[in-house]
Amino acid sequence: MVATHETTDVSALPLAPENPLSYRQKMHALRNFHTGIEQLRDAGGPVSRVEFGPKWLMPPMVVVASPRGGRDMLGRRDAFVDKTASVHLELRKLLGGNLFSLPHAEWLPRRRSLQHVFTKKHVLEFGGHMADAARAICDSWDDCAQIDLDGQCRLLTLRALGRSVLGIDLDERSEQIAQPLQVALSYVADRAMSPLRAPSWLPTPARRRARNASKTLHALARDILTACRRDPGRDAPLVRALMEAVDPDTGRSLSDDEICDELIVFMLAGHDTTATTLTYALWQLGRHRHLQDRVRAEVYALGPDGPTPEDVPRLTYTTQVLHEALRLCPPGAALTRSAIRDIDVDGYRVEAGSLVAFGIWAVQRDPALWPDPLTFDPERFGPDRAKQIERYQYLPFGAGPRSCIGDHFAMLEATLALATIIGRCEIGSLTDDFPVAVPFTVVAGEPVLAIVVKR
Repeated sequence: MVATHETTDVSALPLAPENPLSYRQKMHALRNFHTGIEQLRDAGGPVSRVEFGPKWLMPPMVVVASPRGGRDMLGRRDAFVDKTASVHLELRKLLGGNLFSLPHAEWLPRRRSLQHVFTKKHVLEFGGHMADAARAICDSWDDCAQIDLDGQCRLLTLRALGRSVLGIDLDERSEQIAQPLQVALSYVADRAMSPLRAPSWLPTPARRRARNASKTLHALARDILTACRRDPGRDAPLVRALMEAVDPDTGRSLSDDEICDELIVFMLAGHDTTATTLTYALWQLGRHRHLQDRVRAEVYALGPDGPTPEDVPRLTYTTQVLHEALRLCPPGAALTRSAIRDIDVDGYRVEAGSLVAFGIWAVQRDPALWPDPLTFDPERFGPDRAKQIERYQYLPFGAGPRSCIGDHFAMLEATLALATIIGRCEIGSLTDDFPVAVPFTVVAGEPVLAIVVKR
């Protein structure tokens, strides 16, 4: 599907219908927005309107759960939808403006400045540390030991993030990332989803914890940047790329504050979301040994030295496993925008001022779009079947102009990590359920236990 520029009058279109669920059911659905959008879709169709009171108190929300609706909302190249919703405002207040949260006018020059850093060719230069970190993690496991896949994957991604792009050993500073991120993002999500919010000047306990978390994250980012400025030889490709980034249209460089704001969002994307994807993929392979054996055979075919960034194009089935993991457990369960003017979304009129929420989780598990949707089947992403998947039917990294800038890097790291672990260990999952929590992004809700056998 090709994104279009809105030029037609949409006033004749029917208003997005009001969702028939009760107030309590709608509030519960939005607080559990990964599965909640499925419930809203089942009750009110692929596009429905949710209201909790007068517009001055909380703007109406239009919930979208169809590929066409995703195209109409995310694929736009005009300025008729933007990141001015409360969740983006709260993020900017607490963590600073970055590629994820900036409104269009500020985002565009930032994206121009950083786009070249995350091309496929460029990320190969700093993706190899993931395989080294995965080998070290595997070596630390005792044969036949019981491990928490989630905890180990978080340690792995944190180590690789530090050594590959930030130029710092994060093992001893992990407490400065994981917990502060969860505190800050949970606070943002709670504020964004609450019709009645305490005024920003009121020093509530939750706000104090969130601001302290933000100070911790910014202090770490500042330390990383300072260390790179003091030591020109330090291997920190992402930090150096941010330091050297220039908007090709204006010649403007990023300030130190802007660099630190970007480092924080990359810590989130490079640590939290990649860890969840790896955990889920390993858990599924631990439940389906025949699929795990197929990944292992693919890794062994590379030779005794193990996977390198240059080997990734040959790891086709391993990549299919990760795509299926991202389909069933997308770290970003939903995306939100604000309608700046009336727009057409899947044949319905969405009024200016509305919050528009697209349910990635809901669409990627929709039985109308995916046969047997809850079955883990990497063959969905085989060369032939993948061609049948509609663009806005599968979008774990978003879509349109504001899709994730780091998607190539994330897939490179996840593929190397999964291949390295399965090539060295056999994973046996100990549970048939994957516990999920969504403080902001999707994470494991509790330890994901497995037995590892060295090979």
